[in-house]
Amino acid sequence: MAGELREALDERASTLFERHLGLSKEWFPHELVPWELGRRFVPGEAFRPEGVPLPPGVASALFVNLLTEDNLPNYFQTIYEVFGESPVLGEWARRWAAEEQRHSIVLRDWLCVTRKLDLVAVERARMSEVSSGFEAGHRGASLTDGLVYLALQELATRISHWNTGRLLDDIGCTLLKRVAADENLHYLFYRDLVTAAIQVDPSRTVEAIDRQVTRFDMPGAALDGFAVHAAAIAAAGIYDYRVHYEQVVVPVVLKNWGIESIEGLDDKAEHAREHLLKWVARLHRVAERIAVQSAAAPSEEAYLQAAGADLGRVR
Repeated sequence: MAGELREALDERASTLFERHLGLSKEWFPHELVPWELGRRFVPGEAFRPEGVPLPPGVASALFVNLLTEDNLPNYFQTIYEVFGESPVLGEWARRWAAEEQRHSIVLRDWLCVTRKLDLVAVERARMSEVSSGFEAGHRGASLTDGLVYLALQELATRISHWNTGRLLDDIGCTLLKRVAADENLHYLFYRDLVTAAIQVDPSRTVEAIDRQVTRFDMPGAALDGFAVHAAAIAAAGIYDYRVHYEQVVVPVVLKNWGIESIEGLDDKAEHAREHLLKWVARLHRVAERIAVQSAAAPSEEAYLQAAGADLGRVR
């Protein structure tokens, strides 16, 4: 079945890759950056935010998202190890990496000219993050695991960029919407490959969906202080458990992949589906509890208290 699955996914990936190339738009990071706002940095100069300081949640989102984009070399290595045996998926991985690199370029250039973040702190964090590598863990269990995780992660990243952009000025909003548009096309590629995997090998794919959904964490979750950043991001309404449930789990896992109605599962896969659906119900309850408890005081402290868990993982 593994050989049959890879052959089927290669064929589908080729079609989806062509679709992606037809939908993707060429764009240039340097054209989105307001260079007229920039000036020279003095070595050793203390950071002082210019203009109106960013709200804590927006600053945290930009910090985490930029460092996540910066860690592309480690992500590419992990993905290529999973995809590399397939010529089509190997080619896709290289194209994906080229597109993702634009995101770190444009975000960093925009932050340099606007001085919205402490760039010394950002650079030190980048050195630490990239030097530490990327622990794939459960993500590397199979090709299907990788596809499921990437579908979830790309959609979550798209949502985070889009919602962050809505809280910025016109230039920042335009820039992040452009980045989010790329992430959406990446999400569609992975989502539809998982749909193809369900059709070929429903049992093993359902097991992979269970593993990835119930253990999901964002790539930046290993950053120092991520829980505090995540709480600030949640309090700002950018991304939290409720967003994850309503905009990722429900539309993708329950509706698009139709996890509840997949037929032909063996006993092990049926157990995985039961486990997954119980987890989804629990996530719904957690999301509702957090929404109610933090509504009266939408602060980082209120969110941390309401969540009562490590915000690096959606449990």
